[in-house]
Amino acid sequence: MTPAERRASNTLASIYGLRMLGLFFILPVFAVYAQHLPHGHDKFLVGLALGIYGLTQAIMQIPFGVASDRLGRKPVMVFGLVLFAIGSFVAGASDNLYLIIIGRAIQGSGAISAAISAMIADSTREQHRTKAMAMVGMTIGFAFILSLVAGPPVYHAISVPGMFDLTGILAIVAIAVVIWVVPPAPMSTYSEEIEGHWAKAVFTPALLKLDFSIFVVNFLQVSMFVVVPVALVQYAGIPLLHHWMVYLPVTLISFALAIPGIIWAEKYGYMKPVFVGSVALLVLTMLGFAAGYKHPVALIAALFFFFLAFNVMEALLPSLVSRTAPPNRKGLALGIYNTGQSLGLFAGGAVGGLLAQYASKEGVFLAAAALAALWLVVAATIQPPPKRHKPSEAEAAPAQA
Repeated sequence: MTPAERRASNTLASIYGLRMLGLFFILPVFAVYAQHLPHGHDKFLVGLALGIYGLTQAIMQIPFGVASDRLGRKPVMVFGLVLFAIGSFVAGASDNLYLIIIGRAIQGSGAISAAISAMIADSTREQHRTKAMAMVGMTIGFAFILSLVAGPPVYHAISVPGMFDLTGILAIVAIAVVIWVVPPAPMSTYSEEIEGHWAKAVFTPALLKLDFSIFVVNFLQVSMFVVVPVALVQYAGIPLLHHWMVYLPVTLISFALAIPGIIWAEKYGYMKPVFVGSVALLVLTMLGFAAGYKHPVALIAALFFFFLAFNVMEALLPSLVSRTAPPNRKGLALGIYNTGQSLGLFAGGAVGGLLAQYASKEGVFLAAAALAALWLVVAATIQPPPKRHKPSEAEAAPAQA
């Protein structure tokens, strides 16, 4: 990668990670914190507070993706970050679940994930696209690790309202990074001919399978965190403040093992076996949670295997979408992809909360396992996109322009 490609990838990945930190930061603590709020024992409302962020993202992803294709990536990102900051401060000023849900909804409405992913694709050559998207995946993984490790002690120091305020301040910093640090990148030429057939360009079987994949990944992620933090307290006897002692080694080791798999898959053309194998691992992991969440060793082992597969998917999926989508429809295609991601976040929180409230904790994991099994069937039919032509010397470093 050229220095300009690395700079664009690193700065944009950090902004993407901030967006996800807005979701992740409260995951390991919110179910416990909510018990002290009015209606805090209603697991559906707790799940809704976790997942509503994803619903408003889902509603706004496609409009933001289309706007980024027409108006440019940076203006859309700045506007979305302003909404994210406002929502963070609203949630931080709230002292009941209903107001927190409103703040989370505003947070999610700043849906800039598609614009960020499209700009990364604009800024990098195809042979480096998976590396760039892997940086996004690694940043999301780092945000996840940071939230799991730092969340409990930060919660102990400033509580959940302070955590919301902190993410709002970070959003303001991110606006400055977008304006003054992220390098400009040429966008693909807008085509009226493809505009007339935009649905055919993005609602293809190949892209829809990838959209469904990211939906399931995020459904599994949020639904399990309706149960896991409480299980670590109740069944593993680990106080919330010490949950980092589980999350840190589990996530770091799984992260270190995922990176070679990603590189191997890209370098030697084994993306499909790695992809399908990761989905199969998630099916087994959800079954493992259902059978063993009351047993500390089984619970921690399931967490490890979940993070291993999750990190692989976070790198492979956006790369596959950006390579499968038409060049001048990357923003729209990634908007639809991120809509699937956001719907997964919302459905995971809402369905996980409903099942935990009215069925059982085992029911949460069994429903997740059933959905992952359906995904395994879909994954078996996914084909990696063919590699496009090698760039000429004149095309070699578009980000340098």
